[in-house]
Amino acid sequence: MDKIKLTHIDESGASRMVDVGEKGITERIATAHATITMNRQTFSLIMDKKIAKGDVLEVARVAGIMAAKRTSDLVPMCHPLNISSVKIDFKNNKLNSIEILSEVKVSGKTGVEMEALTAVTICALTIYDMCKSADRSMTISEVYLEKKSGGKSGLYRRE
Repeated sequence: MDKIKLTHIDESGASRMVDVGEKGITERIATAHATITMNRQTFSLIMDKKIAKGDVLEVARVAGIMAAKRTSDLVPMCHPLNISSVKIDFKNNKLNSIEILSEVKVSGKTGVEMEALTAVTICALTIYDMCKSADRSMTISEVYLEKKSGGKSGLYRRE
């Protein structure tokens, strides 16, 4: 079995930040997904905007945008990026869950996959935080990269 070369580990096994100095600037876009599931009453309170702390989804949206912009402060090997755009959307279904979708864009030398994943995760955590007094059994799941484009590796789309 061939060894996989890890980009954040040097030849001696030491951690490192990848040098992107020689890479070209391209438009890079990443989309990510997360789900938070809750009981029916909590779901109704969120949808009816009756949570005492405020409009849960709008607060979560702002938290996700802020998180995408601060990813390099949270994930040690991420490069600080001059992000062009962060978009957060929510989809609701009849299973008392909220799907969270993020799209992050940058023109740069490295991708925004971690920023998109951080955005949806922090959105879900914010929903949990704002609603935990009503429902501590909420479950955050299905956090994944949906799609990324740009850069040397090109297009990735989750099947």
